[in-house]
Amino acid sequence: MESNSVDLVVTSPPYNLGISYSQYKDDADRESFLTWSKQWATEVKRLMKKEASFFLNIGAAPSNPLLPHQMALTLCSGELGFQLQNTFHWIKSISVTTKSGQTISAGHFKPIRSERYVNDCHEYLFHFSKTGNVPIQRREAGVEYVDKSNVSRWKHTQGEDKRCRGNTWFVPYETIKSRSQDRPHPATFPIGLVEQCIKLHGIQKINHMLDPFLGIGTSALAARRMKISNFTGFEIDPGYLSVARERLEAETTN
Repeated sequence: MESNSVDLVVTSPPYNLGISYSQYKDDADRESFLTWSKQWATEVKRLMKKEASFFLNIGAAPSNPLLPHQMALTLCSGELGFQLQNTFHWIKSISVTTKSGQTISAGHFKPIRSERYVNDCHEYLFHFSKTGNVPIQRREAGVEYVDKSNVSRWKHTQGEDKRCRGNTWFVPYETIKSRSQDRPHPATFPIGLVEQCIKLHGIQKINHMLDPFLGIGTSALAARRMKISNFTGFEIDPGYLSVARERLEAETTN
């Protein structure tokens, strides 16, 4: 692919946590995994335009919590030298106690049985760029004010009832009936998470979007729904690629 040709990268590589993929063996030693990550990230940076954004979703395991931080340090170090511009927390499940004392729980998580660890209900979403100075569309990915008086109280709103969402994104998985049919991949992310990245970077600035770890095509589906004109995805597993194509065809039909 041509250098400096991509406006937005949204991806989620293997986590090296022993996940059971169909083709890929997710059990390399940590140094080998980080070296390999540096290799593919070097190509990602080559493809990115100066004002491009690179959103990297990566999770951890309660017994292996350092991986996301080691990945971020690897991508920001040495000649590769990405700039970590923002860090988001993708919240999969959350419990909130209201002012009246009612506790509301929402979302999905995988429960664990442990005397040492709590359930892991979030993953990281790192926003890298080449310079650390890429303008973003904060309110495009924002939310309405709960207290409407803030719309006129704060000058920066310019009269618009929308504020920056911040760096905690509650994006639950859609409820599925059959994992083998509805989510035939062991480590997917929701379409809504990708759509948030697209909005934050700015739809009007995206001509070409890339996902170097396509999986079953969630990022491609988000790009189509958001009317991104050009999308490129890479996937080594023929089965996952077939599912991605089926999902895109179904989206076109509907």
